[in-house]
Amino acid sequence: MMSKVPAQGPESGAQLTDEQLVVEYRTNGDRDLFALLVRRYERELYSYLRRYLGNAEMAEDVFQATFLQVHLKCDRFDANRRFRPWLYTVATNQAIDAQRRNKRHRMMSLDRSASSDNVDIGALVDLLEGDERDPLENISQLERGQWVQDALDGLTESMRSVVHLVYYQGMKYREAAEILDIPVGTVKSRLHAAIIKLYESWNSPEI
Repeated sequence: MMSKVPAQGPESGAQLTDEQLVVEYRTNGDRDLFALLVRRYERELYSYLRRYLGNAEMAEDVFQATFLQVHLKCDRFDANRRFRPWLYTVATNQAIDAQRRNKRHRMMSLDRSASSDNVDIGALVDLLEGDERDPLENISQLERGQWVQDALDGLTESMRSVVHLVYYQGMKYREAAEILDIPVGTVKSRLHAAIIKLYESWNSPEI
């Protein structure tokens, strides 16, 4: 699909945490350790980038660029912090840069694969509102594929970033806040703002 990563060698790195792999790699430059790190995140990160960018080819390019940055900047990684949020920060910045290079001023929609047909906006409302009833709670029962794509396109870049991380990637507010370098409260407020925008889109005369 993407990187041509060699098969895993001895168990030397298999038992290491992500953080330990990065530290060991920057210490001795063992390519097998780096390859193992890539394999651990290959599916997860590529899926995130494909949804974020809405384009498989761009996602592959950004995936490669992300791990190039990991290689180049591994000496800046703080071993006392978690690797995953740091990786997603790098990936998100690379995705934004890629869009700017392509003169795209707004994020593309989710890829139009079967996965997008399973998008459940009602679940997003549940994420924010708990057990409270909401006007959008029945949207998931309606045909919504194209509408979801158009509605997400209508969100600001900051809203989309939060929605992708918290809703589609299943990250906690704290993780998304760390990746985007914003307060947890801002993550929550942007998600609520996204709900309002989606609600307005749903109730627009064009629907």
